[in-house]
Amino acid sequence: MSHLDELDEYEAELELALKKEYTAVFALFRYCVLTQDATYLCNKLDVNYTPQASYPFFHIKMEDVWVWDKNRPTRIIPRAEVYTSSDVTVEELRGAGDEPQLTAEALAEKIGESLSSDED
Repeated sequence: MSHLDELDEYEAELELALKKEYTAVFALFRYCVLTQDATYLCNKLDVNYTPQASYPFFHIKMEDVWVWDKNRPTRIIPRAEVYTSSDVTVEELRGAGDEPQLTAEALAEKIGESLSSDED
């Protein structure tokens, strides 16, 4: 197996793990924000639109954020801000009063991690 084949296999494994994690955490978040550069899941969102002469400008503030990026050591972060002049799509995944039905144990099971304290 060549180094390029090994690298392709490694990238495919990272992508598959990311897709599984996305499916697992999706129910925890209220909004899905799609920009040209990234996909975000968040629970608090503030989008400011500023019209410019030649293009629109968006300033997006998010809290309790999950970032689609297979190269990050951690994808869940407390806050993120995005400045962009490209398209922004915001999807509301659940209403303001709707709470996620997912427990930490169920999330760990979906992701494939163990939360048991057998190793203590």
